[in-house]
Amino acid sequence: MFKKSLALFFLTAVLASCIRTVTLDDAVLMDKIRGGWYAQTIGCTYGGPTEFKFKGQTIPDSISMNWYDKYIYDMFVNRPGLYDDVYMDLTFLEVMAEHGIEAGQELYAEKFANAPYFLWHANQAARYNILHGCRPPESGFWKNNPHADDIDFQIESDFIGMLTPGRPDIAARFCNTIGHIMNYGDGWYGGVFTAAMYSYAYVYDNVEAIVRKAARMIPEGTGFRNCIEDVLQFHRHHPEHWEACWDMVQEKYSNDVGCPDGVWDDFDIDATINAAYVVIGLLYGEGNFLNTMEISTRCGQDSDCNPATAAGILGVIYGYEAIPEDFRRSAELISDIPFPYTSLSLNDVCEKNLELLKDALGTEACRRPGRVRIRIIDPSPVQYEQSFEGIRLKEQTIVDAVLKDSLALEFNGSAFVIKGNVSNAGKNDDDYTARIEVSLDGGIVEVVEMPAAYRLRKLDVFYRYGLDNGEHRVSLRLLNPDPEYCVNVQKVIVYDSSHKNEDE
Repeated sequence: MFKKSLALFFLTAVLASCIRTVTLDDAVLMDKIRGGWYAQTIGCTYGGPTEFKFKGQTIPDSISMNWYDKYIYDMFVNRPGLYDDVYMDLTFLEVMAEHGIEAGQELYAEKFANAPYFLWHANQAARYNILHGCRPPESGFWKNNPHADDIDFQIESDFIGMLTPGRPDIAARFCNTIGHIMNYGDGWYGGVFTAAMYSYAYVYDNVEAIVRKAARMIPEGTGFRNCIEDVLQFHRHHPEHWEACWDMVQEKYSNDVGCPDGVWDDFDIDATINAAYVVIGLLYGEGNFLNTMEISTRCGQDSDCNPATAAGILGVIYGYEAIPEDFRRSAELISDIPFPYTSLSLNDVCEKNLELLKDALGTEACRRPGRVRIRIIDPSPVQYEQSFEGIRLKEQTIVDAVLKDSLALEFNGSAFVIKGNVSNAGKNDDDYTARIEVSLDGGIVEVVEMPAAYRLRKLDVFYRYGLDNGEHRVSLRLLNPDPEYCVNVQKVIVYDSSHKNEDE
């Protein structure tokens, strides 16, 4: 009996050490909310001009970052698509606002898939899947989405952390619903990690502690967690040399396996390496707003999304009033202008954020008007999942052909992706949808539809994972040729493995 009581005592002590409470009044919450949304917008603008212009290299000091009072306004008017970091968040936030905090996955998927804006990578692959009957979470699963490890959900999860102060466990539940629409594995972990950093940013002011706690949301042994922990360890031993940390990340984590656009190429939209750039900015920026954005931007690759996330987290930690005045002044010029493709301006979304935050935390946390009592929890890691396990890149073959009738391709491996697209010859409408009969090893497996309309396009002609290692033959036959359109087959990416992959 004594042993059981002693064990119970120690268990209670451990749990108590992981849980504490803080109370924040609405004024403090709103300052942090405004800080997060405004800073995210500022960071996105700051790094916008260099987005994917520096791949596999840092941005040299000779490239200066422009800024002036009307900079955000000018970018907002002239480059509205830059703000996908924000309006993608707002797409999901609008679903919550309309249907409640417990809105179902299908509601998010429908809004996302039918939105009027263009998408790329995991988002576009998921849109295509959803519109062609592959519903979530299968729409984001790696065997149905070769871009599953890409950055997409990572840059769309900020709002989840903004709604869940001190409660990354609640954030993870929302991530499970929304993030698996378009991502899986390390691509999904990027969103879980980002949301957790925002959650902790409300209740902690030590950047390293926030990063470390958020990393513990990710299961040990995953590529994503390994990368973040490597950055933390490198910074601890070399706190003055962010470029050396970047070199370490480049050497260990730049070999993309999944994204067909990034394999064997310096282009890297993988969530893991871009999350590392966010963390490098946060750690080496040492809480300085400008330095944090500057470093995250100069890491290159997705150099608008990464400073947007890093700045947003600082904005929550320190609040709106702590953002340097020249940046605040620029953002205030668009504070009442709705973001592209949404009905919400910065000021609108801040008000809506506070309302939904209280819904997310529940009545127990909001018993007294004008304040929120937050019970901080450090939860266990989320579930283990990894994309592309058991397979490795083998080769790619440049095809560079126009599919006019039929085309046969042969390879030796256990998986493949055929890259291609549909282009037109100056035709003004995009009503055409190419229908391609795909045969694999002598049997018809699918009739693929490839819309010419860019918003509805299919990113990859065809792909298949989990085959037996060996010789395979794929045949493509165009069922409805149109002289005004070309179906281009660009290349074949081949993988091999020592075993046949089983469904997760």
